[in-house]
Amino acid sequence: MSPEFVRGISEEVFKITMLVAGPPLLTGLVVGVLVGFFQTVTQIQEFTLTFVPKMLAVFICIFLMMPWMLGKLMSFTTNLIEQIPNYIK
Repeated sequence: MSPEFVRGISEEVFKITMLVAGPPLLTGLVVGVLVGFFQTVTQIQEFTLTFVPKMLAVFICIFLMMPWMLGKLMSFTTNLIEQIPNYIK
């Protein structure tokens, strides 16, 4: 295995990871900022007020994006497994 080969596979892994993890993380970030703004305006400092909406938003995002996420992961894994004979040459 050449360094370019390992770099190429690593680059693809990181790209897929960012694509799959990005939407739930961004959803949690946006909801967290909105709830934090709401808490600042109303001066309500309750931990569960930040935790529960973020959890629900991330869960809904994962639920809605799951077919796309699975498609990306399955295509990457299938391609990786199919290319094993080319990798060991």
